[in-house]
Amino acid sequence: MKALSGRELAHVLESHGWALLRVQGSHHIFAKRGSEVRLSVPVHANRPLKKGLQRHLMRMAGIDEADL
Repeated sequence: MKALSGRELAHVLESHGWALLRVQGSHHIFAKRGSEVRLSVPVHANRPLKKGLQRHLMRMAGIDEADL
């Protein structure tokens, strides 16, 4: 799995229909119409997300690794 920064993951989410609801500190909160799921993506400069967090956020968003 390619390590993504929070900013890169935010762009991937937006390209898959997720919308930015609000920003709380360095965490960007995303939602998708018709879904109760809320995703909190930490955007800390261009530091890559940890593997487990990235995998969890992508799974919750319904995005496969091949969709990157």
